[in-house]
Amino acid sequence: MAKETVDALVEGGKASAAPPLGPALGPMGVNIGQVVAEINKKTADFKGMKVPVKVIIDKDTKAFEITVGTPPASALIKKEAGVKKAASNPLTEKVADLKIEQVIKIAKMKKDSLLGKDTKERVKEIMGTCQSMGILVEGKPAHDTIDDINKGLFAEEISQEKTELTAEELKELEVEKKRLQEELEKRKIEFEAKAKAIIKELGEAATTSQKRSAMSEAKIPQTIIDQLAPVEKEAPGAAPKK
Repeated sequence: MAKETVDALVEGGKASAAPPLGPALGPMGVNIGQVVAEINKKTADFKGMKVPVKVIIDKDTKAFEITVGTPPASALIKKEAGVKKAASNPLTEKVADLKIEQVIKIAKMKKDSLLGKDTKERVKEIMGTCQSMGILVEGKPAHDTIDDINKGLFAEEISQEKTELTAEELKELEVEKKRLQEELEKRKIEFEAKAKAIIKELGEAATTSQKRSAMSEAKIPQTIIDQLAPVEKEAPGAAPKK
């Protein structure tokens, strides 16, 4: 049986017969409406994200099967947390909080691409990614929540693979996210004021290198250092500055 594969990148739950999918499927002789409906069913959990899909078609019978890839764990975490980007410094910045049910949901979505042998191990694996992104889990740094899991906490949620949150829990998470964002903005303003004071104290004669070094020693975030004392780009072929 000869088979043909069509690869496409679609928005979760919103595939259509429009390009790129429709024109690629047209010559295959399959029922495009059925293919699109099946893709949307399989990608419904990835609403708002681009998802890689493969449509494998039997050229003789026109039967088809669909396999769905998954976005990176970091993309799923950001979607669940409702944030556009991770913390620039996850050690000092926390941008959002997740409930254990949300982590379980992500672990289930990424089951085939994670190393953990069971749900518990896969949940801890996702928490490791949360840690690197500045995302709290159950109101704590993710590594602390991993310790809680190792002590037996959340055993029921994990064993039953709970993924649903109540309206009240969702509201609590939104309030916490707003608090964390306000705290981040406050810290940013404080760091910017401190950085500007350092630059002023160094004086106009200070070089960019001296400014950047002084701010780095004062533990100013790199994003602010780059903003206030950007590295000058050398013109192509220019002699190195001494």
